Amino acid sequence: MIEAQRIAFGTLDGAPAEAIDLTAGTLSARILPLGATLQSLCVPDRDGTVADILLGFDDVQSYRDRPSWFGVTVGRYANRIANGRFSLDGRTYTLETNNAPNHLHGGSDGFDQRLWDVAEVGRDADAAWVRLTLTSPDGDAGYPGTLHASATYTLTPEALTIAYVATTDAPTIVNLTNHAFFDLGGQGEALRHLLTIEADAFLAVDATSIPTGERRAVAGTPFDFRTPRAIGERVRDGRDDQIAIGRGYDHNFILRGDPGVLRPAALLSDPASGRVMKLSVTAPGLQLYAGNFLNGAQPGKGGRLYRQGDAVCLEPQAWPDTPNRGDFPSARLNPGQQWESVMRFAFSIR
Repeated sequence: MIEAQRIAFGTLDGAPAEAIDLTAGTLSARILPLGATLQSLCVPDRDGTVADILLGFDDVQSYRDRPSWFGVTVGRYANRIANGRFSLDGRTYTLETNNAPNHLHGGSDGFDQRLWDVAEVGRDADAAWVRLTLTSPDGDAGYPGTLHASATYTLTPEALTIAYVATTDAPTIVNLTNHAFFDLGGQGEALRHLLTIEADAFLAVDATSIPTGERRAVAGTPFDFRTPRAIGERVRDGRDDQIAIGRGYDHNFILRGDPGVLRPAALLSDPASGRVMKLSVTAPGLQLYAGNFLNGAQPGKGGRLYRQGDAVCLEPQAWPDTPNRGDFPSARLNPGQQWESVMRFAFSIR
């Protein structure tokens, strides 16, 4: 069964809100126009029991009132920009330092807080999809150029694919990603998940989580996920300075292969449920974040209090602070160019 439909989904700021439900075989997903957000992703386990494998909220207003990055589209620039400043063509641009002293995920009024337009909802014999669009004017949040962005969610019986596209009328920087928190078991025990990352090195960071420029080999460190390892096996190894700085994993891995080419990036599996997720991306980097700052302070879906280690984020993106690093792969977008980033989450059972 392949279905795509718009449904009423409560209210947002006192006005009626909607969601888009996609179904393909045994997989289903719900997307919210607010923040182009992946609100739920339901996947069967080895016994055929279907569960929502994402952290988030049951109502759309909570995504506005309690921003926590759950499943949202972040931009214009995902991750951090040092001291909220960057230069482009000799001009310095100043951004909000919402993660003092740095700029994080586009600021407190980033793309996750914008109401995207639903441009298309469709289906055919093989897939269901929704395309959302957003225009960010010149100077929005301090960024130059008018940016036209789209986010397309496509669901097949095997996988969910998210494709981001952006164009600009003036030189700018762009780095969009989805910030889903995955809990493949649906039980808040993501640290037991086995993880493989297609990377031989990661970016070491300073005390404010800005890359130092060092490309540190993963060999012999808690960051070695070249073969499957439980995320929780070394997440508290304070002997490693990078684990101590990040309070666990909150680091960018330098992916193998050529950026722009869809290629394997990570494999996440839950031995208890049998769910397996294979992530393929076109981005140059993958941010691994193990929910280090989830502190049980607010309830999520079903009233559950989310705590550290309940879920894991695998965020395909440009490297952090790229606009200030000439030695990093560029995040610049010029007029006449089209920026694209594709991520494919394929599901299986083992």
